[in-house]
Amino acid sequence: MTNTANRRVVANISLSLDGRTNGPGGDYDMSWIVPHAVSDTTRDRMVQMTEAATTALLGRKNYQGFGGYWPTVAVDENADPRDRAFGQWLDGVEKVVFSSTLTEAPWQHSRIADADPVATVKHLREQDGGDIVVLASSSVIKALLAADEVDRIRITQCPEIAGGGARLFEDGLAASSWSLTDLSSTESGALYLIYDRIRGE
Repeated sequence: MTNTANRRVVANISLSLDGRTNGPGGDYDMSWIVPHAVSDTTRDRMVQMTEAATTALLGRKNYQGFGGYWPTVAVDENADPRDRAFGQWLDGVEKVVFSSTLTEAPWQHSRIADADPVATVKHLREQDGGDIVVLASSSVIKALLAADEVDRIRITQCPEIAGGGARLFEDGLAASSWSLTDLSSTESGALYLIYDRIRGE
């Protein structure tokens, strides 16, 4: 699937009931997400998301974390087939990592962005390709939301109260309207929500 005129930017994120992307322990306090990330429905939806996507955007922490995990899963014959499929997609897809500290991007098909996420996305929109997916990197998603450069938000709403930590939606964002495109519940009790941005003509 290609769309040279206006590639869709998709933000993929898990949130707690109190709107957190991590817990009070900081960036790596995400144990409350794990039971909901491995459900059958979540796995199915992750594979579904990749079908139209040809570029993945990542912050440094997720790039390093994903890079140390998914390539191994991609070739693990004992892994869940959906995990293998996602790992193989992530291994082969174009990956753009936003970092001011990384000097090299060793994972195949990846590069370090030399611009801010908004400028990079505007440039990518002008190129041939499918969806541009931001994979759980809240700092990148926040920057794109602030610039109104997100077309779709895929939220896994976890039935957990984190009790502290970073929020995705902070005060200061401009008001915007969204349409519920898809809704399903997972075996773990999470809700899987897809919202598309409503824009004026």
